[in-house]
Amino acid sequence: MINFNRVFAMVYRYAIYLKHNWDRLSDMFYWPALDLFIWGLTGLYLATLNANHKEYIFIILNGLIFWIIIWRVQYEINVNILSEIWDKNLINILASPLTAWEWVTSLVFVGFIKMIISLTFSATLSLIFYHYNILIYGFYLFPIIVSLLLFGWASGFLVAGFIIRFGAKIQTLAWTGVALFAPFAALYYPLSILPDWAKKVALFVPPSYIFEGMRTMLFKGYFPIDKLVIGFALNIPYLLLSLWFFVFMFNKSKKLGLGRLI
Repeated sequence: MINFNRVFAMVYRYAIYLKHNWDRLSDMFYWPALDLFIWGLTGLYLATLNANHKEYIFIILNGLIFWIIIWRVQYEINVNILSEIWDKNLINILASPLTAWEWVTSLVFVGFIKMIISLTFSATLSLIFYHYNILIYGFYLFPIIVSLLLFGWASGFLVAGFIIRFGAKIQTLAWTGVALFAPFAALYYPLSILPDWAKKVALFVPPSYIFEGMRTMLFKGYFPIDKLVIGFALNIPYLLLSLWFFVFMFNKSKKLGLGRLI
């Protein structure tokens, strides 16, 4: 059974770590803002080449803002685990009564809070500078965010399983792992332009259904429910499998000796 006092202790630890680490703050605010300014202005320029002003700029902003959900929660899971390895604190944590599921819960909670902050910040900037309001999705905004969250967590724990097993030597996966799915998620373009082999891969990438559905709503004014259903139908087993994989690799790593990771 999960002890929420231990979960809160880990959440508090990561909050203190954030206070003293400017890198984490730049990840939450600087990079999202820079992306919005650069690609938002690019979208405005493209709009001058075509009469469909809103479609160009909104499609780009849509991909930038909502990809933050996936990237943020995946990143927080992986980098917080890596921080324990970098600080040589992993053995101290795992020598405590903290269980794998309590650690998982704290990582999920921290990632969720930081995602909300980054998403709100980015959405506010897009509203101020480009008049793009994510609330145009109305009721569908909630299931959209939840679906992308599930995929972010699934990606995060998949990568975390490899990190807890092999250590910092594969730490690059914390930054590059989820990016492998981006071309198949069709953030800025329809799936129809992908080559045939990529279309087949995209069928198994849940965000592709979400971003396709969001573009349908931008262009046609409605969100296809079937895309939401398929997205959740893929995300739920992916998340369960990734959690199982992380716990399996965690236990495997303990048997091999955690000292080799630091």
